[in-house]
Amino acid sequence: MVRDVDEAELPVKHTSNKTVSAADLWLGLQLRTMRKAAKLSMTDLAQKANLSVGMISQIERGVASPSIRSLRQISDALGVAPAEFFKDGLQPPLEEMGKIVRKSARRQLSLSRNGVSKQLLTPDLDGATEMLLVIISPGGTSGPEHYVHKGEDAGLVLSGTLELWIDGCKHLLHEGDSFRFRSSLPHRFSNPGQSETEVLWVITPPLY
Repeated sequence: MVRDVDEAELPVKHTSNKTVSAADLWLGLQLRTMRKAAKLSMTDLAQKANLSVGMISQIERGVASPSIRSLRQISDALGVAPAEFFKDGLQPPLEEMGKIVRKSARRQLSLSRNGVSKQLLTPDLDGATEMLLVIISPGGTSGPEHYVHKGEDAGLVLSGTLELWIDGCKHLLHEGDSFRFRSSLPHRFSNPGQSETEVLWVITPPLY
């Protein structure tokens, strides 16, 4: 049986055989973030892309450069265009990689759905905290159903109005209001206002 590889067992490092390049490290970071956002394990992605788990691991760590064919197989498996890995202006300098996210380099974690889009503000999904800019169009919602997950949710309403349901209780929040609650409590949110709502949203551990 093939055992999936835990990323914690595979730290990014330099090897005597290959100098890890900034471009390879950045591509690997993007791949790992996209894979986790799609809620796929390395084994899942390897099977969907018809590649080995070892190859996926090496690409994510930046110690291997995928061929054009392999990158296309990975892109098809993730449902994204290969160009998503090479957007101009996104790659930070090596000393900032994994630490700093510039405004121009924010990654869209999920496409707009039900009037809600999310930008990833943390460099990746490997840490203990996931920070998002959640943008909710007027009438936008997380959905009619309450949902739960492990950890805690916290946030700050940057603009607009947020209707936040927590454990059956409705709370109406405005610009400058903040919140925190156990994620195991059933919750959902929406924007009942006439203008766009922006929320700085923190989840620990990462939901994706």
